[in-house]
Amino acid sequence: MQKTESLLIGKYQIIQDTDRYRFTSDSVRLARFVKAKKGERVADFCAGSGVVGLHFYAENEGVERVVLFEMQKELAEMSEKTVELNGLGSVFSVVNCRLQEIPKEYTEAFSLILCNPPYGREGAGFPVRDGGEAHCRTESALTLGEMLDAAARCLKFGGRFAVVHRADRVAELICGMHVRNLEPKKLQFIAGKEGRPPYAVLVQAQKGAHAGTEVLPTLINR
Repeated sequence: MQKTESLLIGKYQIIQDTDRYRFTSDSVRLARFVKAKKGERVADFCAGSGVVGLHFYAENEGVERVVLFEMQKELAEMSEKTVELNGLGSVFSVVNCRLQEIPKEYTEAFSLILCNPPYGREGAGFPVRDGGEAHCRTESALTLGEMLDAAARCLKFGGRFAVVHRADRVAELICGMHVRNLEPKKLQFIAGKEGRPPYAVLVQAQKGAHAGTEVLPTLINR
């Protein structure tokens, strides 16, 4: 069932399907992990309901354009409804395609890409109810490497890529970034409670940057 809910920022609202996979606090943490620069052209990869792109836009000035990329048609259509509901058609657009098949017109088109991808390797992790949920939670349709390939292709030189992922895949994530000329510049782990091992990690990389990573204190997701 689709339901309209407040984004809890100004008058912005978002449409979600309450019977299916819904966004989590990780999406909000990602949207707040980076700040917009003037004239920012933003892509939201694996957009789902569009919460990361919408939340980032709502909290930042200077955003010129936001493109939501979502492979599942029903989620892409839901994002379009959210864009229309908020009267953001002049800034937002929705592209229903796989990241591996993003049209050439978006090559080196963005100064910032945000991504909350599927975390789990295919066939591993927690059970899912259907194919749609599997695409959101596991790499059944998009691997970490394919996600990084798309980011490297669609970013301008000097552009930033921010992603949230599983903490136990941080080495794989950083190595994958490095070989694609996406140099990790900022990193922060997320833990559920004080003293507990982190369950997620936020990483911001920059295309073509020099080596050197700022490691922030672990974020407690209260």
